[in-house]
Amino acid sequence: MSVAIELRKVSKSYKTGKLHVDALKNIDIKIESGEFVAIMGPSGSGKSTLMHIIGLLDRPTKGELFIAGKKIELDMADSKLAKLRSERIGFVFQTFNLLSKITAMKNVLMPTQYRKIGKVDREERARELLREVGLAGREDHRPTELSGGQIQRVAIARSLINNPDIILADEPTGNLDSKSGTEIMNLLTELNKKGKTVILITHDQRIADFADRTIRILDGEVQKPMKGAK
Repeated sequence: MSVAIELRKVSKSYKTGKLHVDALKNIDIKIESGEFVAIMGPSGSGKSTLMHIIGLLDRPTKGELFIAGKKIELDMADSKLAKLRSERIGFVFQTFNLLSKITAMKNVLMPTQYRKIGKVDREERARELLREVGLAGREDHRPTELSGGQIQRVAIARSLINNPDIILADEPTGNLDSKSGTEIMNLLTELNKKGKTVILITHDQRIADFADRTIRILDGEVQKPMKGAK
C-alpha cells in the first residue's frame, strides 16, 4: 500500500511579541492511501496546526512533509502549493465555508474555476456529485434554503469535484445535530470504502470511533497508543 501523507520530525513554532510557542514538536506520522484516520485532541493540543500543515495551508518550521511520496519543500512557491493542494486534497470544514448567495451547484463548482475543464463536463460532474450525496433536485437551492446536514453534503460534494485522493475533514459534524452528524459520518465512511483517504480532525470520541485508527495529539506531541485503542 502506498503512503498518502508522511510527516518526519515536523515542528511548528510561532512568535507572538516576546512569546515563543511550539505548536508542534517533532511529529512523526504516516497515513497509508485508503486509510480512515482520526486526529484527536483537546482545544490547544496542536491538532488544528497539524491539519493546516497536512492540508498544505501552512508550512512547518522544520521537518519533512510528503504527499503521495512527493516531498513538499519548505520554500515551494505559493502557486505550486495551491495547485498541489487543489489536485490532491478536498476540504470539509465545520463552518461549511459555502457562499450563501449562490446555488448549491455553483458552490460545488467553485474549486474548478482555475482548471481547464469544459463547462458542460464540470456541470455534469457537479450534478452527479450532488446526486451521490443525496441532493438530487437541490442543485438550484441556496445554502439558506437547506438544512445544516444538507449544507455539509454540498460541502462534501465540493470537496470531491477535483477528484482528490485525500479528504481532510475538520470537525465536520461540529455544527450539526446528532442525526445529521451520523449521516455525514456515514457518508465519509462510504467515500473511504470507495478508496478515498479520509483524515478527520475531531475532539469528539464518538466521531473518532468512525475511523479505523486514531492519532492522539497533546501539547503539540503525538501520544503513544493506549493498549487496545484503535
